[in-house]
Amino acid sequence: MNERKKYGKKRCKFCEMKIDYIDYKDLDTLKFGVSERFKIMPRRLTGTCKKHQEALSNAVKRARAAALIPYIVDRKHVVEAPFDRIKPLHSK
Repeated sequence: MNERKKYGKKRCKFCEMKIDYIDYKDLDTLKFGVSERFKIMPRRLTGTCKKHQEALSNAVKRARAAALIPYIVDRKHVVEAPFDRIKPLHSK
């Protein structure tokens, strides 16, 4: 017989962490919704709710405009841990 795999419902990480505002300067929270090529991932893959997905996309767009994350990444130079290469703002 065909047995279907049952997957659990994806839950919003931001609702579970009780985050109201997603700051564009906080790269640790932005990496939940951005792929390794710094593209904004859709809701169906990340499991975020509509409210937090809109806030996340606005924060990513602001971070791109402030040059905290790049707009595009070349296909030939994709790195495994892209957020390790970005310098944190508060490092001394």
